Amino acid sequence: MEELRKLEEVQRTLTLMQSRGITTTSSNEDCSCFLSKLTLLLVQPCGELDLEKKCSLVSEYMPRISAAILDEACNRLNCKGYEEIMLKTLSQSLVNCKLIPEEIAMVGLDAMQRANSTLEDFCRSYFMFHGMDYKQTTISIPISAYAFIYRKLHLSVEASSSEMAILERGTEAEGHRKISEFSNVFETDPFRPLECLFECHGLLTKRMQDEFKSGEEYWALERKLCYALKNKMQISVDDAIKAIHLKSFDYRVLNLLLYQLRGEKINELHMEFLSVSEFLVEVADDLFDYEEDVLENNFNILRMFVRIYGASAPTMLAKYITEAEEKYNQVLKALDPQLSLHYQRRCVEATKEGGNMSGHPLGTWSIPPLILDEEFYRSSLLDTK
Repeated sequence: MEELRKLEEVQRTLTLMQSRGITTTSSNEDCSCFLSKLTLLLVQPCGELDLEKKCSLVSEYMPRISAAILDEACNRLNCKGYEEIMLKTLSQSLVNCKLIPEEIAMVGLDAMQRANSTLEDFCRSYFMFHGMDYKQTTISIPISAYAFIYRKLHLSVEASSSEMAILERGTEAEGHRKISEFSNVFETDPFRPLECLFECHGLLTKRMQDEFKSGEEYWALERKLCYALKNKMQISVDDAIKAIHLKSFDYRVLNLLLYQLRGEKINELHMEFLSVSEFLVEVADDLFDYEEDVLENNFNILRMFVRIYGASAPTMLAKYITEAEEKYNQVLKALDPQLSLHYQRRCVEATKEGGNMSGHPLGTWSIPPLILDEEFYRSSLLDTK
């Protein structure tokens, strides 16, 4: 409700400014929105200053505030202390919007570390497609906020055992009630906080909204497929392939956000190349995490193929990998040679840093031993422990 109230105030102010001839209906939307928010700021109480004094101060000091000073202010605002305040404010806004029950509206250390890891990987792998050096670039608050909020949303949807332990404090019945309530919240409109945040900054686009829908679709498929595996039900190869393609939607949103922040036109060739690369990276990660994903009942493309094809799973998966690699090499040749070289180096770095020796950047694929009876595998490990 608070967000709706603020939007209503902005709209009323825009109408007032148009009626006074300050802006027109044909004025640039972003400019009009900025002027409206500036007007709202000026009318807010500030000590003993009246409106006339505020206007006088603006007239006197605004000429001294250059773009360089504003840029320096942005850099200062990106410090750790400000980011912590930002995170607390965002978490509280989720509570106020009834998107997260107050007793569990928190960003834990694990969520922050994973979000930071995602953000660092994004910067190192994607900034080069914008001609940016990640070592010399300050991350904007909208990107940081996205990474932290998304990670919290993703952990919540995964409903990992560590997160559930927090919810199950108190009686067992109360714990299950909170889990059910929490799950229902994220099944309805999980990305509304992000969309509100981006829209407030004038950054939300139709293409971002489409990727958010892809994220919802991925989470729905993830739950559906993992439930089917655990209950020994049949699954569709089309669902499995669709899920692995949708899985990197978070990186695509971040990339689209970066285009918006920089005021750049989207480079479709880069987007096409990164889409193919994302698929191969996701498959490589799933191969590396296969045993762990079996234990935790997480989505994993090899798990899906084992259920569908049994012992023939590696052969069938290899066909999809080969097709993707052919397209990857084809689009790679169309990239700027320097960019192509930098990206391949980054892939090798990421593979070594992760300890993952199965990924395509090194030209080798290693399929781990198949687990044909997952239930027996889990019980055997539990007995061993």
